[in-house]
Amino acid sequence: MTASIIDGKAFAANVKETVARKVETLKNDHDLTPGLAVVLVGEDPASQVYVRNKNKSTVAAGMNSFEHLMNDDVSEADLIAKVNELNNDPAVHGILVQLPLPKHINEAAVIESISPEKDVDGFHVINSGLLATGGKGMVPCTPLGCIMMLKDKLGNLSGLDAVVVGRSNIVGNPMAQLLLNESCTVTIAHSRTKNIEDVVRRADIVVAAVGVPELVKGDWIKEGATVIDVGINRITKDDGKTKLVGDVEFDSAAERAGAITPVPGGVGPMTIAVLLANTVTAACRQAGIEEPA
Repeated sequence: MTASIIDGKAFAANVKETVARKVETLKNDHDLTPGLAVVLVGEDPASQVYVRNKNKSTVAAGMNSFEHLMNDDVSEADLIAKVNELNNDPAVHGILVQLPLPKHINEAAVIESISPEKDVDGFHVINSGLLATGGKGMVPCTPLGCIMMLKDKLGNLSGLDAVVVGRSNIVGNPMAQLLLNESCTVTIAHSRTKNIEDVVRRADIVVAAVGVPELVKGDWIKEGATVIDVGINRITKDDGKTKLVGDVEFDSAAERAGAITPVPGGVGPMTIAVLLANTVTAACRQAGIEEPA
């Protein structure tokens, strides 16, 4: 079997188009322009590129983009004060503090300082609790993008056996909860899981989000399973050149899977697209209006 490729770039482009249409409706019907504020601490090159892409995508969707650049020696108190300033700014509907932060800053404290209603990353403990209890909170962007692609590909997920490899609070845990909310039977596998290959082999859906290059081998994949590879790892090949690979051994997995996301070009593009969608959702909730269809 040769797997069909789930094109994250094309899917993300459609999401962005939908967001832009919703923003236009909000402007015309409610005089409301969603605003996203991104706070970047330090000069990490990868983070700078990511923030620039977020800014371009936000503006392209017709939303307001606010960038706040802070030195890497900023105090935790000053960073939290900036977050509180944004919490109180009615033009800002979504706040994202770019991670990772310098070691002298407590990331958890900064995340908890963001108003849950403006936490478009979905990392605040209140939003995590709402997701776990079936409430109406903000959902982390990457897992939400994954569930959108799965539902688009498979339709109703009810009753399917899903394995999530990885248990981080950013991807693994919320991904498992989203799958559970779709009535999947969910297993979370991790570094202490015994016979992990056998656990993965029974899954109709495999979501790999562990950050280990090509950990999931092709012969672990059930025939016809759908594979979502969240990992982005840079490895050095024998010829000295670098290559981006996922957490799944793509070529061998594609021989057995029914559908699979590539790396790059799979899950990655969805993260920014869903961030924009979350900002629109947050703006509508804060304004007390129904989100455009």
